[in-house]
Amino acid sequence: MDIRKIHTPVSLERCMELLAPAVSAPGAVLVDATLGLGGHAEAFLSTFDELRLVGIDRDAQALDIARERLAPFNARCALVHAVFDDLAEVLTSLNLSAVNGFLFDLGVSSMQLDRSDRGFAYAQDAPLDMRMDQSAGMTAADVVATYDVDSLISIFRRYGDEKLAPRYARAIVAAREIAPISSSGQLVAILQEATPAALMNAGHPAKRVFQALRVEVNEELSVLHRAIPDALELTAVGGRMVVMSYQSLEDRIVKAEFAAVTTDTTPVGMPVSLASSAPTFRLLTRGAELATDEEKERNPRATPVRIRAVERVRAAA
Repeated sequence: MDIRKIHTPVSLERCMELLAPAVSAPGAVLVDATLGLGGHAEAFLSTFDELRLVGIDRDAQALDIARERLAPFNARCALVHAVFDDLAEVLTSLNLSAVNGFLFDLGVSSMQLDRSDRGFAYAQDAPLDMRMDQSAGMTAADVVATYDVDSLISIFRRYGDEKLAPRYARAIVAAREIAPISSSGQLVAILQEATPAALMNAGHPAKRVFQALRVEVNEELSVLHRAIPDALELTAVGGRMVVMSYQSLEDRIVKAEFAAVTTDTTPVGMPVSLASSAPTFRLLTRGAELATDEEKERNPRATPVRIRAVERVRAAA
């Protein structure tokens, strides 16, 4: 299998353009906090001969593929099996107190979507798993088997913005009383049957429910809430961070965290800005950048991406 033929990194050129000023110096350290299949990492290591890379991923299968892909750069790589909200501990274990660049490519990876046995894709029948790290935690099957109606409604609304959340939650609870729901195909059939005929052409009925289950199973938003502030704190002066989000809930968190460090916090009414209240970062993107039409055509998975980036301009007070 030639991984390069089946995996096209999203917005690679733009990520490199944004991070290059921070990672081009000899000895610079880049943390790829969502290593995945290693496409972004390979490009950075190939381009910057003296760059050191720390690659973090919770998916052991993806990490194995990335390790093989990045073998030519082994002397400059440290690849770690961890969730990215553990990045502070990971960097401490590597004797790194600050780094020059962070890259976050959020959401589900290409391999996780394409592997039929992982249960992420509603178009393929598979065990209802959805764990990014299959060695730990509850599965999506556990969620649909144990959450009560109100809890299911809550996650479908909060993480999927699903308008039919009550209808779907009640249908799931009713169905599991007859037989366990253990496969994605079973769940899709339940959702389709519960969808009013008038709405059957308004997008696949499982799309938002599957997204909500995936976010719940992997604690994606709480992990992101913890990771971004830690990464900002660990960014050296002149260092940069790029985050690629694929849904509005992720992007909202990133936007808020970036706003907090790029805003002057001098109290209202002060005649001049206080040096201690000046922003510690500056924005590198105007709002959230989208993929170009050319990239969307070349790589459809880039269609929903939202890119935000910041640069540290001074140390914290």
